[in-house]
Amino acid sequence: MRVGATEGSQHLALVGTTASGKSQLALALAQELGDVEIVSVDSMQVYRGMDVGTAKPSLDERAAVPHHLIDIADPAEEFTVARFQATAADAIAGIERRGRRALLVGGTGLYLRAVVDELDVPGQWPQVRAELEAHVEDGGPGALEALYHRLEELDPLAASRMLPTNRRRVLRALEVTLGSGRPFSGFGPGLQAYPPIRYQMVARRIEERYRAQIQAGFVDEVGRLAARPAGLSRTARQALGYRELLGHVELGVPLADAVAEAIRRTKRFSRRQRVWFRRDPRISWYTPESDAVNPLAAVPAILGKWVQCRPSA
Repeated sequence: MRVGATEGSQHLALVGTTASGKSQLALALAQELGDVEIVSVDSMQVYRGMDVGTAKPSLDERAAVPHHLIDIADPAEEFTVARFQATAADAIAGIERRGRRALLVGGTGLYLRAVVDELDVPGQWPQVRAELEAHVEDGGPGALEALYHRLEELDPLAASRMLPTNRRRVLRALEVTLGSGRPFSGFGPGLQAYPPIRYQMVARRIEERYRAQIQAGFVDEVGRLAARPAGLSRTARQALGYRELLGHVELGVPLADAVAEAIRRTKRFSRRQRVWFRRDPRISWYTPESDAVNPLAAVPAILGKWVQCRPSA
């Protein structure tokens, strides 16, 4: 097993695909070590009321071990990478001031990289974005390709890193380039670089859980959220399982069909997460076998010297 961070890393990041049991292990680790606070790296656990579908730690678990970046936004809000990065930095700084260590837990790869690599995250320019979206919607079949060629002229390096058909990436790169007056590729080394960091990173593999969430009241939770006057933001509506169950609640899609589609989408998403994390040579992987009953059984192999490392504060 390889550990990509330098020896004596103060903090740990426990990552992996969705439904891989990261939260259970993190809670056990924090309780065992005593000087650890958990920082959620989950783009949907930030939303209040989205509990069952995000497998959010219970109130009792959060009372037992301090958790950060959970329930910090209303579901009607758009939540950005930049906002997460700033909030996480504040939380980790506070943990360090208390002479404790941070355990980052989650599967949102971009959020993790924004924190551990201190990425130079571009801002947002809603008006520019709206104009680009309108151009694609109203411009016919060749509109997106035309915008890609425009990006090639303004920022050829950024254009070379994406497919002309990737609408999300093309529009985001143009939004930043036009809005900031600075090439999108000029924001730091980007996701292709993996510099040394002060975090040790390990990753855990996947297991099934979706049907258990249905039994735990996932459908009722989605119904309550959909009935709120403010509704859910575009970001919140895209969460795994929520999008499919909103189809059931709002459009009458049969529950069995919604569940089946949610499971398919979760598996596709898990594959993409695995590919994302596999690119990072600083992450050590392990398969949970003997730790199914006792999560702490795997601690020595996973953490190496991190267990013994204590902050100097």
